[in-house]
Amino acid sequence: MSARIFSPAKTAMQSGKAKTGHWVLEFDPETRKKIDPLMGYTTSGDMRSQIRLAFHTREEAVAYAEKEGLAYRVEEPKEAKRRQISYAENFRYDRRTPWTH
Repeated sequence: MSARIFSPAKTAMQSGKAKTGHWVLEFDPETRKKIDPLMGYTTSGDMRSQIRLAFHTREEAVAYAEKEGLAYRVEEPKEAKRRQISYAENFRYDRRTPWTH
């Protein structure tokens, strides 16, 4: 049984960085999911796939995994590449393409 420790990225509906500073420990699935033939739902007998433990810091998550004897891997968060532009850039005289309505 292994676990994954990561810091979740912001959702597509967020413009700010709220709810992104915590770390999560999730267990890797032990069995494959199957489709229920009667209702068509996706089911699994793996109860650990439903567990998501949240921690304030990465060190707390790693300490918990080591205390419980879990094999774990840490996925470092990727920094977002943001391009700083201003409204005045639309009216520069050396613009590549002319600005029109």
